[in-house]
Amino acid sequence: MDVDKSEGNRDDISSNVVKIPERMLLREQARLDEAERRKEAKESHLVADQNSEFFTKAFNRDRAAIEDLISICSGADRASATQTLDEATAKTQQLQKFLNDSMMFLAQYELRQAQAALQKLQTSLAEKRDEALPKKKFAFRSRTKATEQVDDKVPATLAGETVIDGQTPAASDIGKVEETVQCGFSNMDDVVLTKTAGEINKNDVLLSQLTNCKVRLFGSPSTLHIKNVSGCEILCGPVSGSVFVDHCSNTTLVLPCQQLRTHNTTSTQVYLHVTSRAIIEDCHGVSFAPFTWSYPTLDEDYVVSGLDLARNNWSQVDDFNWLAATQSPNWTLIPEEDRKTTWET
Repeated sequence: MDVDKSEGNRDDISSNVVKIPERMLLREQARLDEAERRKEAKESHLVADQNSEFFTKAFNRDRAAIEDLISICSGADRASATQTLDEATAKTQQLQKFLNDSMMFLAQYELRQAQAALQKLQTSLAEKRDEALPKKKFAFRSRTKATEQVDDKVPATLAGETVIDGQTPAASDIGKVEETVQCGFSNMDDVVLTKTAGEINKNDVLLSQLTNCKVRLFGSPSTLHIKNVSGCEILCGPVSGSVFVDHCSNTTLVLPCQQLRTHNTTSTQVYLHVTSRAIIEDCHGVSFAPFTWSYPTLDEDYVVSGLDLARNNWSQVDDFNWLAATQSPNWTLIPEEDRKTTWET
């Protein structure tokens, strides 16, 4: 009996000896794992800080270089100003791409500061272009009978008049005031409007004062301005730069772009491909879905625009009137079952 008891005691001791080191090893392993996790988190934070610091320095340096290019255009001859402004435009587009590629490690306030600075730069560039390279103006004048006889034999498009659905606008509507020549459409109601790639590629396009119109823009403009439109359906090919929307209501917009900035807009649907982010301000009732329009030369127009087909942040919207971490009440996503996938061309 004593032998059995002694052997039982040895078994108990052996069992305890095994359990104590095992618990200690598990505790030590947990401590090492936690230390490694903290180290990785610290290194990740350090990398983010370093990336942010590099971005800020590079962004400010490139922005200053563009501002210098804009400033030297004052007083320059037209040829020099054109060359300098083209260079500034190219550098601004590169800066936009740099911002897009850096978004993943930038804090929200850094991102907004950079977007605001870039927008200010784009505005300054546009203003300087208007100042240094004013567009030619035209006015409709009374014509002689000889001129009228010649024009009777020439198609309306060759005679310098705009044709909409086979009809020319009334002379009284066109000749009211002297107009600045622009690429786009203005002051029209209840018509179908179309521009081709040959007309809009690498140009700034303006759509303004349109009501109940269907607009189709085939090609790749540099920028697109949409202002004071209501009840319209606007489809546009890839915009290499920014799309600016102001005072838009009850309208559908279908377009790819590098950046979308929307102001004072209500009850509007946006089918979007955007490589940076969409920005809204003073808007409500704006809803978003992915870009769904297709036409035969769309792929070619994407190549011209330089937009990244693989990057689409259509659902990432910044509301400058809603700084809380919760969802803004001013915009929503269109439910999949309600999204439109086919469009009249």
